[in-house]
Amino acid sequence: MTQAAPAAWPGEAARLLEPSISYALGAVLAVRPELLPRPTPCRGWDLRMLLRHASESLAALGEGLQAGHIGLDPGAEDGDLAADPARVFHDRACQLLDAWATPGHQHRVVEIAGCPLAASVMAATAALEVAVHGWDISRACGQRQPIPRVLATGLLVVAPVLVPGTGRHPLFAAPLTVAATATPSDRLAAYLGRAPRA
Repeated sequence: MTQAAPAAWPGEAARLLEPSISYALGAVLAVRPELLPRPTPCRGWDLRMLLRHASESLAALGEGLQAGHIGLDPGAEDGDLAADPARVFHDRACQLLDAWATPGHQHRVVEIAGCPLAASVMAATAALEVAVHGWDISRACGQRQPIPRVLATGLLVVAPVLVPGTGRHPLFAAPLTVAATATPSDRLAAYLGRAPRA
């Protein structure tokens, strides 16, 4: 059963997009070419693969806000993404933020495979994805920079709506248990199947 959406959903949750992008942009500053083969908290993915996935997601989300729809067919291979995945991640994150800030885009309906989705729901989803992948990038680079407390607390409210506790494989691993005293960043990572202290 899917958890009921919080009363402020999705408008309040959409406000998490800017701080999520800011956090992830800080994390990606630590990426250097020699770190790209390092493993990430995403099982089976190295840092290069994670940056590629995250950059492709950012591009799709930006397309949704700009064009009002998201295509399901993968785009052509991007030579820049292969050559400098950290820069492409940075550029696409900034483009997504610019698209979100464009007048009228926050209230549009985005079509995904013929299904309408409010841009605010898409922005909340993007906020969760960008923040958690920022956390993954930070871990892979050896930085261990937690998601800021206020941001993680906000994302903990919407995460169960976007990522149910069951039926989420293969996109997310099962939630992990953490101590009651764990920080919001660690609780969010654990909910999304990541081991905060690994």
